[in-house]
Amino acid sequence: MSTDTPPGPQHLAPTRWIESEHPAVQAFAREHARGDSPRERAISLYLAVRDRLRYDPYRVDMSDTGMSASHALELGYGWCVPKAVLLAAVARAAGIPARLGFADVRNHLSTERLRNTMKTDVFAWHGYTSLWIDGAWRKATPAFNIELCDKFGLLPLEFDGENDSLYHPFDREGRQHMEYVNDHGAFDDLPLARMRAVFSELYPYMLVDVDKVEGDFAVDAAQETGRA
Repeated sequence: MSTDTPPGPQHLAPTRWIESEHPAVQAFAREHARGDSPRERAISLYLAVRDRLRYDPYRVDMSDTGMSASHALELGYGWCVPKAVLLAAVARAAGIPARLGFADVRNHLSTERLRNTMKTDVFAWHGYTSLWIDGAWRKATPAFNIELCDKFGLLPLEFDGENDSLYHPFDREGRQHMEYVNDHGAFDDLPLARMRAVFSELYPYMLVDVDKVEGDFAVDAAQETGRA
């Protein structure tokens, strides 16, 4: 799908994972879609998803329920894909056309535990959200909450509704942070079957019972960066 293709009815419709009609999703949208214009409401929703749900890549739940917008809200945390799914859902609930985008990124800043688990510094199928604002698709990445950015020494990702919000290539101290290495394009719904196949091949040790996972990504980050 071209990045210039205008939205269709599917970009406002609920899906199995982009649950824009779920009561909790709609309540979140009503509370946080603040402003007089779609652009202002999109910014408000972006900040709410970014900061009210903490980022946690230790608990990757690839089940149908685990990847849904309502489940991310219920937990209060998620990794990049569920947070992107949630932003798409609350945007659609607020009348803002939304879809999902995916790319493979090389993450130069991580924790020792995550590196040992993944066995690579490439995060396949990193998720973000594309929002239709003022006649164009704008990319928004709500993954890292502001507290985590402080612990990692990262520049927080802002979203102004005009420019794409993508990972910074460097952190506050000039160290390499994120590098986009492969673009998978845009999707009207979550391509979960494709993602499961890739994750099973690349990250088999990440796909465990999330209820038995111990540890705290933010705490590990703070300790390893000396910001505990």
